Amino acid sequence: MPLAILAVGIIILFILIVKCKLNSFLSLIFVAIFMGFALGLPVDAIVPSITKGLGGTLGGLAIVVSFGAMLGKLMADSGGAQRIATTLISMFGVKNVRWAVCLTGFVVGIALFYEIGFVLLIPLVFTIAAEAKVNLLEVGIPMAASLSVAHGFLPPHPGPTAIAVIFNADLGTTLIYGFIIAVPTVILAGPLYYNFVKDLKPEIPKGLYNPKIFKEDEMPSFAISIFTALVSVVLMAASAIVKMTLDDTYNIYHILVFLGNPDIALTISVIIAIFTFGLNRGKSMKEIMTSVEDAVKTIAMILLVVAGGGVLKQILIDSGLGTYIGSLIHGSDMSPLLMAWLIAAVIRTSVGSATVAALTAGGIVAPLIPLTGVSPELMVLAVGAGSVIFSPPNDPGFWLFKEFFGLTIKGTIRTWCALETIISVAGIIGVMILNAILF
Repeated sequence: MPLAILAVGIIILFILIVKCKLNSFLSLIFVAIFMGFALGLPVDAIVPSITKGLGGTLGGLAIVVSFGAMLGKLMADSGGAQRIATTLISMFGVKNVRWAVCLTGFVVGIALFYEIGFVLLIPLVFTIAAEAKVNLLEVGIPMAASLSVAHGFLPPHPGPTAIAVIFNADLGTTLIYGFIIAVPTVILAGPLYYNFVKDLKPEIPKGLYNPKIFKEDEMPSFAISIFTALVSVVLMAASAIVKMTLDDTYNIYHILVFLGNPDIALTISVIIAIFTFGLNRGKSMKEIMTSVEDAVKTIAMILLVVAGGGVLKQILIDSGLGTYIGSLIHGSDMSPLLMAWLIAAVIRTSVGSATVAALTAGGIVAPLIPLTGVSPELMVLAVGAGSVIFSPPNDPGFWLFKEFFGLTIKGTIRTWCALETIISVAGIIGVMILNAILF
């Protein structure tokens, strides 16, 4: 019955958005309330669950998404984004621009949550697509694929790192195995998969991209532009590295962990951008703040839609649906690696969140590691692969991709959901191959 209720809820969501043309945020809230009642959540627990889902999602994303949009708008309005784009295009060539973006997303994604990396890179994606005069998805799909692969397979990314701790897996070994699997996976799901959806031609959102073509002397230098764009990435990466290599008895540990917090890192980035992309380019503070305000106006509804996905996710978690589905599979005698992948995949499809799916599945399958003698490092990657499959509408990432790229529901399934499934399936195939070769 819980599975049937889940299916009905997803169908209702599609009908409200596609057929009734209801706003995505309203649709998500209505369906979340319906699911809460249908799954037996106590009446007095539904509103707190909604509040928790909304607040938890916005609490983690409000500053990151807002400041990321501000940084992107300042970069675009100053010509900094155009400078980065033209330099990358010159270095790699128009024909190879998708590979350049794929490499960028791969590196950035190692240290950042998917949503954070997405918001940091999306203005650059818009600018490169415009400058190179290529399909927006030719740049966007490789970027999204590389970020998602890092999310599932590569420590020190928080997801696989957390699972490695649960499994007592060696982080260095996990990183080596993960890299072996990640490289072919990101090539398949990114640059190569784009060839199957290039008939889709979404337009660049005008509010997040400045179509003005700057003259050479109007733009900041490449060094200043790339420094300002990536300073938050460097700070967050430094925080991740220090967490892996030092303990909290060192002062530098606390300093870098503070500076590398996504909210603080992006705050620092915006402060720097106000100077490098604003005051240093001869702009008044009023002009700079106009860019900042325009950026926030543009992403306001995107924030609400993503938060709506968080509400639906929280309702499904609080109702116990994820744990229920995982328990149904636990009694099977299949390969522990395949079981770990399947449990994570089913929970991901149910609750939406890749992180929740990974951690829930990790808790379920952890006892199997000492019993079966399976490699804990490969179990980390199996769970990571399962946790990114499909990305259903109750995943905030689904709406983030849809809204920023201006796609229909069908278009989002063909692009975002498909590439996530390719990553998941290619990931478990790679895990099984490595297991067969090494053990």
